[in-house]
Amino acid sequence: MIGIIGGSGLYDIEGVNLREVRQIMTPYGSPSDAYRIFDFSGKDVIFLPRHGSSHSIPPHKINYKANIWGFKELGAERIISLGASGGIRPAMVPGSIVLLDQIIDLTSGRDTTYYHGEEGVIHIDFTEPYCPDLREALVKGGIKSGISLHKSGTYVCVNGPRLETRAEIKSFSLLGADVVGMTAMPEASLAREAELCYAGVSVVTNFAAGMSGKKLTVTEVISTMNISAIHLKTLLKETFHLIPAKRGCACKESLREAKV
Repeated sequence: MIGIIGGSGLYDIEGVNLREVRQIMTPYGSPSDAYRIFDFSGKDVIFLPRHGSSHSIPPHKINYKANIWGFKELGAERIISLGASGGIRPAMVPGSIVLLDQIIDLTSGRDTTYYHGEEGVIHIDFTEPYCPDLREALVKGGIKSGISLHKSGTYVCVNGPRLETRAEIKSFSLLGADVVGMTAMPEASLAREAELCYAGVSVVTNFAAGMSGKKLTVTEVISTMNISAIHLKTLLKETFHLIPAKRGCACKESLREAKV
C-alpha cells in the first residue's frame, strides 16, 4: 500500500477511484484528517491532507506521530510526502520540483520520536533520510512522464509558522540547504522509526527571503502550488506503476540493531 501526504488535489487524478474514507484514532491522538483510500490500477493508495482538509493546522501544531502511525495502522508500507518550499539555490526557481535526498533539522519543541526509553533507547540510522528505492521510482516516473525534476536537494526544516529572515536564509545557504520548509521533520524520522519507506517531493513555490528582493506572500505560495499540481498528479500517476510490489530496501528493518 502506498501513502500520500500533502495538500488536496489527489482526488481528480484520472483512473484513481475513491473507495473509502477512514477516520481513525491512534495511541498518539487524532491525525490531521480522515484518510482517503483510493484504488488505482489494483493498488491501494492512502491519502492524508497534512494540514487538514481546510488547511487549518499550522506546521508546528501538526500531529506528526499520529499521521505516520495512522498510515502504518492502515497497512501502508511506503509514503510519498508532497510539500511546498522556498528556493535558496539560484537554480531552485518557483515551479521547480525537487526530489529530496537530505534534511537539515532546525526545528525545536516537536515530539520527534516514538521511543522515550520505556522500551529501551532507540537510535535509528538516518544517514540517508529518504528511501533510495522510492526515490528511484520517482526519478523514473519523472522521466516517463516528461516532468522535469531536480534529482537531489537538501531541505532545511524550520519551525514556522513565520517565514524566515534574510540572514537566516543566508546562513541556511552556507549550511548547504537548497530549499526551506516547515514540515519534513519529524515526519521523515518518524516514518523511519515506523519502518516505512519515505520519499519527499518538494515544490518550490517562491524564492526564499532576500533572494528576489520582493516581499514574501502566501498568495504567491498558493498560486504556484496550484499551477504545479497538474505536474505532481502526472508524476504520481506514472510513479505508482513503477513502485515494486516487494520492498528490497533497508527501511523495513530500520529498528534492527538500533536498540541499546
